[in-house]
Amino acid sequence: MKYISEYRDPELAKQYLEEIKKTVSRPWSIMEVCGGQTHSLVKNGIIDMLPDDITMIHGPGCPVCVTPLHLIDKAIHLALDKNVILCSFGDMLRVPGSEKNLLEAKAQGGDVRVLYSPLEAVKIAEGNPDKEVVFFAVGFETTAPANALSVIHADRKGLKNYSILASHVLVPPAIKAVIDDEESKIDGFLAAGHVCTIMGNSQYHPLSEVYKVPIVVTGFEPLDVLQGILMVIRQLEQSVSKVENQYARIVREQGNPDAQKVINQIFEVKNQVWRGIGEIPESGFQVRPEFAQFDANKKFNIQIEEAPEHPDCISGQIMKGLKKPFECAQFGKKCTPTNPLGAPMVSSEGACAAYYHFSGLIEAS
Repeated sequence: MKYISEYRDPELAKQYLEEIKKTVSRPWSIMEVCGGQTHSLVKNGIIDMLPDDITMIHGPGCPVCVTPLHLIDKAIHLALDKNVILCSFGDMLRVPGSEKNLLEAKAQGGDVRVLYSPLEAVKIAEGNPDKEVVFFAVGFETTAPANALSVIHADRKGLKNYSILASHVLVPPAIKAVIDDEESKIDGFLAAGHVCTIMGNSQYHPLSEVYKVPIVVTGFEPLDVLQGILMVIRQLEQSVSKVENQYARIVREQGNPDAQKVINQIFEVKNQVWRGIGEIPESGFQVRPEFAQFDANKKFNIQIEEAPEHPDCISGQIMKGLKKPFECAQFGKKCTPTNPLGAPMVSSEGACAAYYHFSGLIEAS
């Protein structure tokens, strides 16, 4: 693995920018799918350095942001159950549910624990046999292997008090949904490199072929993003549409077969509701019926209906690439990271958070 500094070389970044300016001859709109790429674009000022003919559109690529509102309400409900230890990654704690967030549930006495790995939750279940331990399993395909592995470990250990509340979203169906949206005007895509590290590139070839759009699998450092944009522009200018791999130092065409095997052992594909967007066919993972005892949705049978978003929040339009964060009337006013109206303002990969912290718009307003 090369040093990160090699992908933050200002001279090479300048060369990529010059090459982009020489190559582009007409307006193009490119969507970066992942929120990590959005943060790289905004934090490093790349958005402002690109030529005016290139419009970067921020996609739905933040699994925290698109976790359904009713599922967050379920997690909160479980956290407030006196016999449940609710475990989660830290980025979910301040995402608003319909009435409160997990951090507020913790303040009200809920046993909410922040972990770095779901395998830690399995250990907690071992050490607390009189408690139900639930891991809030949120993420792209990237985190699915570890979450699936936690179920495998719990099964092997014979644990009856461990389960996961799964909200895994899949990227290729989301790209298809964005393209199919009547309001969408996207010419090419930067695909999420970390997802392809697990799943490979094969799922993107049919999308590129059917919809005639360039898709470049891209990393997250400044030079990754700039090179990915250049590769998309070159295709567009030559009327070419194919899948290319900018992130070749990490991503292989077939991905990680061992990780895929673990995923497929525990999960099956299902329709998934994306917060602010709606249901996308075959865009999520659910626990297979043979492992139903580890599925918190089935184990606890909590009936919570989908609640509406805050009426002033336009996060759905932002995640579909139809609006930019600063086009929201409440951006930096009613909606801030300490008082978010929607998930993209509080998530570490949310587009609204990126603009709030790094665009300079707040200081200027």
